[in-house]
Amino acid sequence: MIKRIAIFGSDNRSVTSECVTKIIRILLDRGLEVAIYNKLLPKINHEYKEQVIHYENILEERKKPDLVLSVGGDGTFLETLVQVKDSGIPVAGVNTGRLGFLANIHDDIEISIDKLLDNKFTILERCLLLLAEPEKVLGEDNVALNDITIQKADLNMIRIRVLVDGLYLNTYWADGLIISTATGSTAYNLSTGGPILAPQDGSIIISPLSPHNLTVRPIILPGTSALRFVVEGRSNEYLATCDYRSVKLPFSRELQIKQADYKLRTINVEGHDFFSTLRDKLMWGADPRN
Repeated sequence: MIKRIAIFGSDNRSVTSECVTKIIRILLDRGLEVAIYNKLLPKINHEYKEQVIHYENILEERKKPDLVLSVGGDGTFLETLVQVKDSGIPVAGVNTGRLGFLANIHDDIEISIDKLLDNKFTILERCLLLLAEPEKVLGEDNVALNDITIQKADLNMIRIRVLVDGLYLNTYWADGLIISTATGSTAYNLSTGGPILAPQDGSIIISPLSPHNLTVRPIILPGTSALRFVVEGRSNEYLATCDYRSVKLPFSRELQIKQADYKLRTINVEGHDFFSTLRDKLMWGADPRN
């Protein structure tokens, strides 16, 4: 039974603050305990500030929430991962942005909250990628929900030698590579012509960015794969990203990527499934003549 809900957000746009205020009102009216991320406090209605718990880090709270509502867009949802980490606390996304494959609760906020409280939802466990080497180069956790990328840091093309479980796969001459989860298949990977995977799929996708050889295509690998990347080029460094975080590394630093040993638990409210989101966002089946 859900008794305590935390609200997380990373921006103070008016549309987000109005949505957060609305959510707080709904939750308090239904007798729930509400915890709100500190950065959201300045723009919520003053009347609610004394009725909610304020937090900076969810996992440092004495009493953990039963679930987290991530309010914003898919970028905010990615940041929520850093808050919940491997705690097992499920996350539901409320969309105040544009596309919203992850944050799939939209205008029907009150109805969706009532469904959450009536247990009319399913838990979907999403695989994560771990940048195992170099360790902690992007902070405490080198974990990505969408993707890890290797990209050129200047105008020069780079060469990326890829090994899968110690076996040579290919040397990519390209602007970079996207190493994506199934969740990230509808993100950066999609824009390069990579395949779409259902979010519960445990596979890993490697998609090249502007490859020199046009016969090089995206490839889907088992989620158990241990990946090693050796990067070379004419300059001194390349760019590595882990979701929304990035760092420049010298060519002497190899990357090792594998699946993280825990998954992110996300909530699908009844009526909000992956396929309906695909049809809606990508306009599948829409007749442009109408």
